[in-house]
Amino acid sequence: MSAPVFSDNRSEHALDQHRCLSEAYDPITRSRLAAAGVGSGWRCLEVGAGNGSIAAWLAERVGPDGWVLATDLEPRHLTCRPRLSVLRHDIRYDPLPSNAFDLVHARQVLPLLPDRLSVLHRLIGALRPGGVLQLDDLDLGYGPALLTPDQRSAELYARFLAAKAEVMSATGADGSWGSRVATAMREAGLVEVDPVPHLSQWRPDSPGLRLQLNHTYRLREPLLAAGLTEDDLTDLRALLTDPGFRAASCVFYSVQGRRP
Repeated sequence: MSAPVFSDNRSEHALDQHRCLSEAYDPITRSRLAAAGVGSGWRCLEVGAGNGSIAAWLAERVGPDGWVLATDLEPRHLTCRPRLSVLRHDIRYDPLPSNAFDLVHARQVLPLLPDRLSVLHRLIGALRPGGVLQLDDLDLGYGPALLTPDQRSAELYARFLAAKAEVMSATGADGSWGSRVATAMREAGLVEVDPVPHLSQWRPDSPGLRLQLNHTYRLREPLLAAGLTEDDLTDLRALLTDPGFRAASCVFYSVQGRRP
């Protein structure tokens, strides 16, 4: 997978990253999946399953007659359980059954892939007719600091976000993909496409800001290569844990479409 610095589950910071993503976005993901009707007997594919939090929820939801397949390039944080199978799998190249699933779900996977449109078509092909695709992806183009101790801190946070965007772009990732998911789904032939955006305030105890803090460690080397300094990273960590700091979240899009 491209952008391994963001997605490599072998990193010592991977579990913390997955934990933050789960705390921030699992409630939205689960609510949307439930509204789509996921229930007894469904066959589900969870792509880039991370720590398996959504896959485990799906396995409970589908009941004894359903089945969930959770895939990841490095599934070391995934555990098989009743109705839940785990597969080491590269969604770009490895075989994927056609017309097999009632639901295909991926969260913050396609933005990391330069060939995301090709992967989108592969995911749609894995759906049975009438099946649901749900993509939950971020648009990192928005997310400014709202309250900082001083102007220098505001400028530092802005430089941090810009450096992260540069790191993503260098790997072929697309930080603004979330805002274009719905159009891509419609153009790929899905119907009943329904994009729902989510925006919130971030405080130092918010999982979103804890994820930003995680990235000051996980992305240390590429951030330094993008122009930040060790002193900048030290100051960022202090800012991100400052009780008075406030930021707007990036926009999280939960988008569903149905295969005709």
